[in-house]
Amino acid sequence: MRVSTGVPGFDTLVNGGLLKDRLYIISGPPGSGKTTFCAQFATKGAIDDERTLYLSMHETQEELVNDMSSFEFGFEKAIASGQVKFLNVLDGDAQRLLSTSSRGSRDVSANIDNFSNKIVSIVESKGVDRLIIDSTMLLEYYFSDDLDALVTFLTKLKRTDATVLLISEMTDPTSYSDAHYLAHGVVFFHNYLEAGEMVRGIQLIKMRGTPIDCDIREIEFTDRGLRVDPETKIHS
Repeated sequence: MRVSTGVPGFDTLVNGGLLKDRLYIISGPPGSGKTTFCAQFATKGAIDDERTLYLSMHETQEELVNDMSSFEFGFEKAIASGQVKFLNVLDGDAQRLLSTSSRGSRDVSANIDNFSNKIVSIVESKGVDRLIIDSTMLLEYYFSDDLDALVTFLTKLKRTDATVLLISEMTDPTSYSDAHYLAHGVVFFHNYLEAGEMVRGIQLIKMRGTPIDCDIREIEFTDRGLRVDPETKIHS
């Protein structure tokens, strides 16, 4: 079964949508459209009567709603509907919710399991269909450079009954991280200057279970959010 991303043109590139209950990395440099893509994904979930959990350590809910208010795809309504639950992991309430993980504890393995199990428990108990994690900095905050911890966390996420988007601030599409190898799919956003103009593109680096090519397609910001032109290929 596939789920629609809510991003016009993108689902055409992935045979109608992302395969359900899998883990996807959304990568690219700052300002390339990653957060907007995920906000559209969450909004589409609300429209389809699905529940989304949005975990962030970058922004508050108010800041994200304000950022998305310039678009007309309805993110504010999705938040207001209750179908999208937002948690800033640095907020006091969220810290208490995730308090089973103590970064100061010497038992690193227990901390990893506690944090991972807490997230999985929230997903399962709240019937979360879509999970967004913004971004890999959140994982670094909890797990530092512990590769085993990252593998444990992502492996548990992959076993949940939720379609997971993990935002990564990767700037080089050929520079893979451990998360990219573990994920079912990797989507890369490009933005660069060419002849004095900003060129934006989107590229499917990896997509298990879906036939793809790795050509860069044109993408643009519109009044209704991101729009992909699946027929127009660009070159970096």
